[in-house]
Amino acid sequence: MTEIGEFVITENCTFCSRSEDVIENELAHVRYDKYPVSDGHMLIIPHRHVSNYFELTPEERIAMFELLEEVKLLLGKGRNPDGYNIGINVGEAAGQTVWHVHAHLIPRYTGDLADPKGGVRGVIPAKQKY
Repeated sequence: MTEIGEFVITENCTFCSRSEDVIENELAHVRYDKYPVSDGHMLIIPHRHVSNYFELTPEERIAMFELLEEVKLLLGKGRNPDGYNIGINVGEAAGQTVWHVHAHLIPRYTGDLADPKGGVRGVIPAKQKY
């Protein structure tokens, strides 16, 4: 690990790298997802290397959600999605495979799924429809 200013950077963590940033603020940055679910799928990532969302400082959470709003505006101008899913995986049981906190902003388009009812509830397919 390396400390850069007040941030701890882990050399083997690709999310600590800032080379693919689209936008950033003082505490977080945004990049496109390398394995997008839909056109424009973005990741909002705190600068500080931490794996659990619940270990973020209140300031880091605010910084992430400020960028979430900015990215939503950018996507709205360029891609004009019909909706969005927002998600954060916390822990292996929830599907977390990258051990640096990140929020997904997934643009949704009419017709991209035959029946999107239930949205993020689809993480457990049998529970999606209600």
